[in-house]
Amino acid sequence: MDAGVTDQIVGLAHEFQLSPLLMGWLFAALMRIATGSATVAMTTASGVVAPVAIGLGYPHPELLVLATGAGSVIFSHVNDGGFWLIKEYFNMTVTQTFKTWTVLETLISVVAFALTVGLAQLL
Repeated sequence: MDAGVTDQIVGLAHEFQLSPLLMGWLFAALMRIATGSATVAMTTASGVVAPVAIGLGYPHPELLVLATGAGSVIFSHVNDGGFWLIKEYFNMTVTQTFKTWTVLETLISVVAFALTVGLAQLL
């Protein structure tokens, strides 16, 4: 059964001139923030963005993998198992973990996305 969601998203991407790379990163980032799981964020974003990229004729699927991967590691918080592993392993408080691990993960995400966009400009 096809609900037509992909067609709607392709239409929005055309209307707003949204890059598939930005869409992949943004969708993965939103899923990560909502669920806390990088795995869920990346697999969900891939399932949504892949048909859109095909519909738009995007020529570099490997860059979409990098962009969705980058988006999936943003803003680690209390719903993320890794957050608690870091907190306990380094004997930090929740506040300290937010100030270190969450900020680091967010920086990694943004820098990885910027490098992916830079690589896309070279190709």
